Amino acid sequence: MGKDDLEMMKIPSSLEKQALNKKAFTSGSFFVFAQLLARGMIFIATPFYTRIMTTAQYGIVRTYESWLMAAYTIMSLCLWKSLDVAKQDFKDDYYEYSSSIHTLSWISIILFSIVMVIFKRPIQNYLEWDNVMFFFCPIYVLTYTSMLYLQRRDKQMMKYKLATAATVLTILPGTILSILLLVYGRNHGLCNYFVQLKIIGYYVPQFIGGGLLAILIWRQGKVFFNRKYWSYGLKYSIPLIPEAESVQIMNLADKFMVQKMIGATETGIFALPQTIAFIISILQDSVWNAWIPWLYEKISRKELKDVEKPWTMMMHLFGLLSWILVIIAPEEILILGKKEYAVAVYLVAPMVTGALFRFYSYSYSAIQNYHKNTKWVAFGTITTMVLNVILNYIFIKHISYQAAAYTTLISFMVLLFVQGYLEHRITGMVIVPLHKTALIGFLYMAINILTMLLFPLAWYIRWGIAVTVSLFYLFFMKDSLMGILKLIKG
Repeated sequence: MGKDDLEMMKIPSSLEKQALNKKAFTSGSFFVFAQLLARGMIFIATPFYTRIMTTAQYGIVRTYESWLMAAYTIMSLCLWKSLDVAKQDFKDDYYEYSSSIHTLSWISIILFSIVMVIFKRPIQNYLEWDNVMFFFCPIYVLTYTSMLYLQRRDKQMMKYKLATAATVLTILPGTILSILLLVYGRNHGLCNYFVQLKIIGYYVPQFIGGGLLAILIWRQGKVFFNRKYWSYGLKYSIPLIPEAESVQIMNLADKFMVQKMIGATETGIFALPQTIAFIISILQDSVWNAWIPWLYEKISRKELKDVEKPWTMMMHLFGLLSWILVIIAPEEILILGKKEYAVAVYLVAPMVTGALFRFYSYSYSAIQNYHKNTKWVAFGTITTMVLNVILNYIFIKHISYQAAAYTTLISFMVLLFVQGYLEHRITGMVIVPLHKTALIGFLYMAINILTMLLFPLAWYIRWGIAVTVSLFYLFFMKDSLMGILKLIKG
């Protein structure tokens, strides 16, 4: 075989890689855009919520939202997570797999809901839920789980139109309706029912949209039961339940423990900067979820060396974004809340930095998930969750509720090191060396914490610094950014 023949053999591989990169970039871009548009509505709506509801009511709503996140994780058995790896094993019957495993999730949710009804009174007493909050929980879990299935399935297929439309057309109407109901309640003397009005307005459109998506998933897959699919999904996902639930408990524990140990008003103050951290987390998760299909394809092709450079750049870009959110924190808190929330400005830095460390840990747990070593991913996250709860109890009790922001930051730092160690020890594969990731993380942590010293400066000085530094940063990184774009384009 001559040299020319060898060159001809390389062409299809190059074209195939180029097609994969372009398809991943297009579908990923639309996925991120949809998440930003939909979740950005939450950020835009927050000033309306905080100015209509009392601080205590806002805290109750945010804590309830965290309970819902924890509920769907365990009640659905996390089976939707198996769609990420099932694409490799069920290429020809992926829709059938999705439909069948979706049925199993719904059966599990219905069984959990029956148990909830049986223990309705003690659950309501402990969580301080009224009937609206109680009954909306299982309905939300059912319908939101269907949304997750559609998003995960189409993301792996690198399709974006339906998932984008479904995300926008559920979140947008819910946000608008919740605000309209709150305004109606304020004008008609229903101030004591703001929590219920916000919940009804926000979740009813999602119930309708999620229900329609469930029908669509079953109609496309046409399979309700398949023992092989169910066995595969359970084997992969059951070990992930503790891991996924631990993350949600960490998100919930701060607010719930502040509410129980201090009060609902302080919970509302604590929850406002969490909204800022939540927005960056949504962006991080959206980018990561768009990244996973491409990453897993690279791993399957043994092209992991193509991943380190763009992922390192991604870490720096999110580090820059976290710093921008910190330096303009006084204006963010002023816009999002009333004067009662002013003290929350000093919680932004630890919260967004904690979200940054959590994002950095994804590259380590992803490889373990790809190789189906899910029990070790769960071990790392559970360890971090337990540490977070213990630290919260100690420092909230002996210092203040504000300490919970820093205990969560410490917990996510630990998560990074645990997952990084486990990845190398178990899989022997590394995207970015742990010491390099840790160095980047500590650099941005130091910058973010020290930036709080600039808060007394006038807003235009801080904003000027933010713009100037960002422009210089992007200028010096332009070559790396262009390299990533060339890699994406093939």
